Amino acid sequence: MNTKLHAVTDTNGRPIRFFMTAGQISDYTGARALVSSLPSADWLLGNRGYDADWFREALVDKGIKPCILGRKSRDKTIRYDKRRYKRRNRIEIMFGRLKDWRRVATRYDRCPKVFLSAIALAATVLFWL
Repeated sequence: MNTKLHAVTDTNGRPIRFFMTAGQISDYTGARALVSSLPSADWLLGNRGYDADWFREALVDKGIKPCILGRKSRDKTIRYDKRRYKRRNRIEIMFGRLKDWRRVATRYDRCPKVFLSAIALAATVLFWL
């Protein structure tokens, strides 16, 4: 079974929220699930998978400025802060550190609930203890 992990991190790259979807599901599903529980922030950095007009509008309604690179298939290009977008590597570093745990990297747990629990445990030990 493939899964896709969606995460919200703080400015230091420490995970705050996780949401798991099936691997073939669009990133919009994870965005829709996480948008209501976003903490207050000035900016949200996201990759191209989260580029949707409704998602950008939901962020602006919450008082969050989106810094999301536009999809290549967009008719009109989206402006974004390139300097700020480079800080998105902190999220990639967080995913890399989670995969340092062998149980997470090799996906021993086939049940998605148990796998998400293993990710939450790894994140707690790595980033918060």
